[in-house]
Amino acid sequence: MTCPEIVSAYAFRSLGFGERLLPRGEITLCHEFTLIGSGLIWNLYFGVLALAFGFFFANALALAKAAPSALIRKPAEWFIFVFRGSPLFIQFFLAYEALVLLPKTGFDLWGLIVPTDWTTSAWAGALFVLFLNTSAYAAEIFYGALMSVPKGDIEAADAYGMTGWTKFRRVLWPTTLRLAWPAYTNEAIFLVHATTLVFFSGFPAFQQRGDALYYAKYFADKTFNPFIPYPIAAFYFICLTVTLITVFGVINRRLNRHLPGAMRPKLKVRPQIIR
Repeated sequence: MTCPEIVSAYAFRSLGFGERLLPRGEITLCHEFTLIGSGLIWNLYFGVLALAFGFFFANALALAKAAPSALIRKPAEWFIFVFRGSPLFIQFFLAYEALVLLPKTGFDLWGLIVPTDWTTSAWAGALFVLFLNTSAYAAEIFYGALMSVPKGDIEAADAYGMTGWTKFRRVLWPTTLRLAWPAYTNEAIFLVHATTLVFFSGFPAFQQRGDALYYAKYFADKTFNPFIPYPIAAFYFICLTVTLITVFGVINRRLNRHLPGAMRPKLKVRPQIIR
């Protein structure tokens, strides 16, 4: 097969389209780039959706942690503590073991059978764990930023007669985002990298439709040479990281557009080696 034919046959294999059988004969560099890139679609799926839903949940958790009422504050504090205090891999393991215990036939809800077998699939269960994990970390980031809102900004809002939702929407939340965005960018990068842990979790890859690391391991086992597929996977993730930095940098400039150029904070990325 020529390289264009390989790309046509395997580009969307991770989604169930194209060639069903993995290459077993001569494995070329084009095979490896194509299939690992195909698996990257699932890493993008996990990363984008977990970030999108986790962003709003994290903001809600940050507000709950800052609430004066202990009934609202304590559950948020414990949620953040548990998910920040335990390793992500163990969270995957515990979530899978808990979801497996659900009835195989589903729940009978007023005569309507609600299926539960889909919860143990990687696309649902692993995404849920990543969503909870990033929400906890991002909530602590947003909470710290919320507590760091300059007192002068709050007094200015009070002087203008702003209260409640108007004060939060016009002053508190925009300032919180500006202060939290550099740290949140690092969290977004880490989450995308953490999607590779789905491969090691108990959530199965349906019909060999795995992520980038799934195909990298497959080629490493078949060719007995891990120094080609794993660097290819690393290359793809470096490209994703550069894309994230660019997109979040644009948002950062948008959030600080009202400041003079010399006063606008630069986006500094500090990758976390160990979490």
